[in-house]
Amino acid sequence: MIQKRNRKQLILTGCCVFLGNALLAFGIAAFILPHNILSDGTTGIGIALSHIFPKFDPAIAILALNMLLLLIGLLVLGKKFFFTTIAGSLLYPLFLAGLERIPNIGALTDDPTLAAISAGLIIGVGMGLTMRVGSSTGGMDIVALIAHRWLGLPISWMVNLLGVVVIGLQAFWYPQKALLGFLVLILESILIEQVIIVGKAQVQVFVISDRYDEIRKTLLHSLNAGVTMTMIETGHLEKKQQGVLCVLHPRKLHEATELIRKIDPEAFVTVTKIREVHGRGFIEE
Repeated sequence: MIQKRNRKQLILTGCCVFLGNALLAFGIAAFILPHNILSDGTTGIGIALSHIFPKFDPAIAILALNMLLLLIGLLVLGKKFFFTTIAGSLLYPLFLAGLERIPNIGALTDDPTLAAISAGLIIGVGMGLTMRVGSSTGGMDIVALIAHRWLGLPISWMVNLLGVVVIGLQAFWYPQKALLGFLVLILESILIEQVIIVGKAQVQVFVISDRYDEIRKTLLHSLNAGVTMTMIETGHLEKKQQGVLCVLHPRKLHEATELIRKIDPEAFVTVTKIREVHGRGFIEE
C-alpha cells in the first residue's frame, strides 16, 4: 500500500515538474521574448545578455547560469536539493529552446500589456505547479535558498527582492519595459501562491455553546468530520466549559453551520480560512 502510494506520488511529482516547466517556457517564448518584456531571475539575465549581444541565444545563457547555480546549490545545500532541482534546471531551458523555434509563436497578441498579463498568469501557474511538489526551476531560487540558509532571510521575500533587483538593473536600458516586467512579477507571485495552496485550503470552525457535546457528536457522525475539544472559560460569566474545534472542506461549511444552529441557535461560531491541513484526524475529500 505504501509502495503504491509512493509510486503515485512520484508520478504526480514528475507530471507537475514536466508541465510546470513547459508552461514556464511557453510563457517566456510566446509573450516575454517577442515583446522584449523584462523578466526576473536567470531568464531576465539571459534576456538582458541577448539584448546586449543580439546573436546570443538566451536559452544558452539560462542553461549555463542554471547549471552554475545548481552546482553552487549542491555544494551549499546538499545532495537532496540537487536531485530535486536538477530536473527543472534542465527541462526549462530545453523547453524554451524548442518553443523559440516554433513559427509565429510570438504572434498570439500584438498588445504588450496583454502579453505581460498572459505571461504573468501562465508563468505563475507553471512555477506554482513545480513548487507545489517541492521542486524548483532552479536559477535565482537557489540564491534565495542560500540566503535563507546563511542569513535566515525569508525565502519568499528573497525571491521577490531578487526579481525586483534583476528587473531594476535592466530598467536602465529599458525603463518602459521594466513596468511590464514588474506587472509580470506581481501576477506570477500571486498565481504561485494560489496554485500551491489550491485544493489544500480548508475552513476551521470553532463553536462555543452549552450544548457542546451534542454538537461534537453531530459533527462527528453527520459530517464524518474530525473534532477536537478545547477547554475554555467564558469572558462574562467566567464559566468553564469545552469548545468545539473542527476543520472542514469549504463545501461542507454551510451544512455544518446549519446543523449547529439547529442544536443551539445561540451558539457562538467563528469560521477561519486556513491554508493547509494534514495529519491524523483530518479526512481528506
